[in-house]
Amino acid sequence: MMILTVKTLISAVRAPYPYGEELVWQLLFVLKLSWFPLMISTFALNLGAPGLQAAGVLSLFGALDRLGGFFVVIAIRWIGPLVTAVVVAGVAGTAITADLGARKIREELDALQVLGVDPVKNLVVPRFLALMIVTALLDIFAIVFGLSAGIAAELLYNQPLGGFFATLFSNATITDLWASVLMCTMFGAIVAVVCSYKGMSASGGAAGVGRAVNQAVVISLVAVFFFQFVVSSILLATNPELQAVR
Repeated sequence: MMILTVKTLISAVRAPYPYGEELVWQLLFVLKLSWFPLMISTFALNLGAPGLQAAGVLSLFGALDRLGGFFVVIAIRWIGPLVTAVVVAGVAGTAITADLGARKIREELDALQVLGVDPVKNLVVPRFLALMIVTALLDIFAIVFGLSAGIAAELLYNQPLGGFFATLFSNATITDLWASVLMCTMFGAIVAVVCSYKGMSASGGAAGVGRAVNQAVVISLVAVFFFQFVVSSILLATNPELQAVR
């Protein structure tokens, strides 16, 4: 996977660039299939535990205006990026693995190499770039719908929104936003590399492609969770403001 990552990065920046049309198609494909499940999942998860349940506890102390600061941690730092990664891995990751795996089983990848066509540049690079761009865009959607769930929780408790937005903006930092978007961009790169590798190394017919899809999703999610743990630990260790908020 590391070798494939290096080859993909080199192929992405080295001319020629024949993958423009495939890149656009992959972008539209992932956006079309991911935006609705992302919206539902993000809104439901944020409205459940961090929204209604946290609001119930805060209402006992008359501190519902503090819910906005709580959503900085939940919606921006945690649920938004993770739900984006899970949805993209489940929708786009499985499609990438199945597509490349089927091409591998039918020996299309070998045929492309015989014809002098680089499979990495023409197949992996557009998917790699598309997932990086899409996950960054979808993370913005996830943050917006997550904060909408917090607003809905405040309205269900018949509370004014002034306190919610006051604590939200007083606790949120630019570091939170750019770190969330940048982290999701890396999530897309991880999912693309893992799924492309598993697809291009599939063997054993249709059953082998199915196993590759299963393994790709599991490895992608484990890698995403580990990467977020490392990034969060680094941010907390190097940013006193985040430590104070937490």
